Amino acid sequence: MSGGWPGGQACLPSAQMALDLVNNRSDILPDYELELIHYDSMCDPGEATKLLYDLLYTEPIKIVLMPGCSSVSTLVAEAARMWNLIVFSYGSSSPALSNRQRFPTFFRTHPSATLHNPTRVRLFQKWNWSKIATIQQTTEVFTSTLDDLEQRVKEAQIEISVRQSFLTDPAVAVKNLKRQDARIIVGLFYETEARKVFCEVYKEKLFGKKYVWFLIGWYADNWFKIKDPAINCTVEQMTEAVEGHVTTEIVMLNPETVRGASNLTSQEFIAQLMSRLGGKNPEETGGFQEAPLAYDAVWALALALNKTVAPLRAKGRRLEDFNYNNKDITAEIYRALNTSSFEGVSGHVVFDAQGSRMAWTLIEQLQGGSYKKIGYYDSSKGNLSWYGNDKWIGAGPPADQTMVIDQYRYLSQKLFVSVSVFAGLGILLGIVCLTFNIYNSNVRYIQNSQPYLNNITAVGCVLALAAVFPLGIDGHHVHRSQFPVVCQFRLWLLGLGFSLAYGSMFTKIWWVHTVFTKKDEKKEKRKHLDPWKLYATVGGLLAIDVLSLMIWQIIDPLHVTVEQFTKEAPKADLDVLIQPLLEHCSSKKINTWLGVVFGYKGLLLLLGIFLAYETKSISTEKINDHRAVGMAIYNVAVLCLITAPVTMILSSQQDASFAFASLAIVFSVYITLVVLFVPKMRRLITRGEWQSEQQDTLKTGSSTNNNDEEKSRQLERENRELQKIIQEKEERVTELRSQLAERQALRSRRHQSSQNQNQNHSAPSPPSSQAEPPSYSPGTEQHSLPPSFSNSSNLYQGEGKLSRNHCHNSRLPLLYK
Repeated sequence: MSGGWPGGQACLPSAQMALDLVNNRSDILPDYELELIHYDSMCDPGEATKLLYDLLYTEPIKIVLMPGCSSVSTLVAEAARMWNLIVFSYGSSSPALSNRQRFPTFFRTHPSATLHNPTRVRLFQKWNWSKIATIQQTTEVFTSTLDDLEQRVKEAQIEISVRQSFLTDPAVAVKNLKRQDARIIVGLFYETEARKVFCEVYKEKLFGKKYVWFLIGWYADNWFKIKDPAINCTVEQMTEAVEGHVTTEIVMLNPETVRGASNLTSQEFIAQLMSRLGGKNPEETGGFQEAPLAYDAVWALALALNKTVAPLRAKGRRLEDFNYNNKDITAEIYRALNTSSFEGVSGHVVFDAQGSRMAWTLIEQLQGGSYKKIGYYDSSKGNLSWYGNDKWIGAGPPADQTMVIDQYRYLSQKLFVSVSVFAGLGILLGIVCLTFNIYNSNVRYIQNSQPYLNNITAVGCVLALAAVFPLGIDGHHVHRSQFPVVCQFRLWLLGLGFSLAYGSMFTKIWWVHTVFTKKDEKKEKRKHLDPWKLYATVGGLLAIDVLSLMIWQIIDPLHVTVEQFTKEAPKADLDVLIQPLLEHCSSKKINTWLGVVFGYKGLLLLLGIFLAYETKSISTEKINDHRAVGMAIYNVAVLCLITAPVTMILSSQQDASFAFASLAIVFSVYITLVVLFVPKMRRLITRGEWQSEQQDTLKTGSSTNNNDEEKSRQLERENRELQKIIQEKEERVTELRSQLAERQALRSRRHQSSQNQNQNHSAPSPPSSQAEPPSYSPGTEQHSLPPSFSNSSNLYQGEGKLSRNHCHNSRLPLLYK
């Protein structure tokens, strides 16, 4: 019986060894002799087609075909069923050959290439890699292997981030791996292409402590040292590029000293093979690693044929009766191979339902230019045997990607503590001012400043300062789950503090402006101040804030958001990047809510500035500190209008944002408390005005001081009355002047008329006749005027205007009463 063999340099001698041993064994096929007819297809499917034709149409009839390469096995196995031939391969690893519908009579002692994939996945998990990259030569065997790997890593929740392929030139594919930051790379290609790949790897610097390559383990041990005219890299460069890579290889030589069906141990087999090779270097001998598989393939076939003798004899047939149309003998051979199980020199030989060998996987690593065994993996049991001698260029296995370390940005603790101290002192000052105002609420001077409104201002200032503390609290102090509570404290303390402090001051200045900018008759009606109206105004402003904040928190509550910044490289030479993060209090429509709140508060601040300016010269006894209130409003409004937009712009800079916001609060509160309360303290201390309103009226000096404002108003009324009198006198003077002018004109006409009559009716008079007639006297005309006109010279002086210094004596007491 004959078999076809597209052989190899080492596989053919090993197969011949097995054949010779089988033929010499009397217990195996004693009535038959196996003959091996071999050709070298050079792994070329076209050449294999020609050789297959020659084998089929030349005597003797072949009972089994035994190709080596996957590409040749694919062609032969798909065609062999037309001649009812069993195909048995020793070196085919293509996963595509596991398709029973396409290759119904195919078996192999070389496990499928997919057997590497469970081992690779197990190593990925061992070294905590969840992201890999692949590069493959575009052939069916590697494409099928990669498809299987992709499915397995997906089940293991491992991502293939980059998948590159090439036909002959891997330069572009390697550059893409470098550009996409591939770190853990699985390479699937033949040995010749492997040299091309790693020459490009050296050029792109895709090796070293940051990278790990996974290659196929059936290359020659010195594959990277072989001179190849297709590459332009030196042996030293190739050695540097491949250092540290990991290979997964099917166990082709039994590591244990076990005598199997051939009565040889694996070590004895290697010794006999070396003698047949004539001392050739195994590293330079093609197919040397697959030689035990070829040896066991011949033995598996012989044992299977031996199993068919009895069943065929029972049917009245023999193996010699086989021809290319006989399906029964083929079925018996198939059944015998499918149930094979024996110990061979490559390990335990058994086939799965697809005809593929089930075996262990050897894991090796290139260390110092030579391969070292670092473990075994039994995929059928999921058992990893680890030696622990893996060696890395860096401190350990590299990361599967550039490690990104999240690093939260926290507020400077020095800044937080410093501002907190000022805020604490401000709260203490606010409590002192509140206590002072309550204790002296019966003092008239304090009563005239509306102490209850000042109390509300002090409480609001304390709440605003208390908001500084949650403003500075971040993830450094509280857990992230508690951070929304801190956000609520920030919002409510600051909102209520502003409403109470600024609202009470705004109410004062609003009332002063409302009363003293009206007409006199309306002003007199509103001179009587009702305190409840002031409190109602403050309550209204507070209610607006509370209602708006409640609506905000019900519809769109605050939560924690994390802002990401540009990744930063650490100063140390580490394969990591720093991802800066910053926590913010935010909501889905934060800009809308802030626009509403800031718009309302901004208008309130601008209106406060306007009212303070309009009332700066007004003096009133009911609110005697409204000028101080106006000054406080100026400062608060300016600081708030500047700080609010600045903090929004600097929101990504936690220190600057906190500094602006907190210092604006601190300065506003300090200015407000100092301006409103310190002058009152100073006055009461320096003047000793610690009496109540009833006690204050018993002391003249104190009563005089408190009545200054009443006297001022009385003088204003008298002044207005004098101005009316002056106006009346000026009108009277104008009337008298008009009468005087008329009398002078009448006298002139009479005098001229009398002179004309004298000239016409009489002769010239003697010189004495030119004197005034006897009836005329100098004082006659003057005495003929009314008394009021005769006194007009006293009323009219200079320009004819009546001066206040010339008022009648009866009016003087009104000015100095």
